[in-house]
Amino acid sequence: MKTFRKELWFDVPKRRELRNITRLVEECLLESGIKEGLLLCNAMHITSSVFVNDDERGLHHDCEVWLEKLAPEKPHAQYHHNGAEDNADAHLKRTIMGREVVVAITDGALDFGPWEQIFYGEFDGMRRKRVLVKIIGE
Repeated sequence: MKTFRKELWFDVPKRRELRNITRLVEECLLESGIKEGLLLCNAMHITSSVFVNDDERGLHHDCEVWLEKLAPEKPHAQYHHNGAEDNADAHLKRTIMGREVVVAITDGALDFGPWEQIFYGEFDGMRRKRVLVKIIGE
């Protein structure tokens, strides 16, 4: 069995952003040379997320609005976590959206259903963050 590990780094200039990272993950798979196996892709920060969904602008907007209703950024004083930081909402948004995805690899490709793509969700940006891609297989 072979293994492959790579970190993807992101600079997000805004507080929140959803970014399609499917092509970057596919490049990792190609670099690995693995044709059959599993790919794990996970956020390495507690205020960011990796998830699978459709790459459709309206859906992205709907996710943003929904997350803000569930865990509004302001007022900052509503959260006990906020003190030196103001990112309690980002921790909650990450919990809702999830930490990682696992995707099957078949014939050297990500074995997706129709419209599935991998996204990086940033909920407390304006600093450099990373995502881990780990691939195991043959």
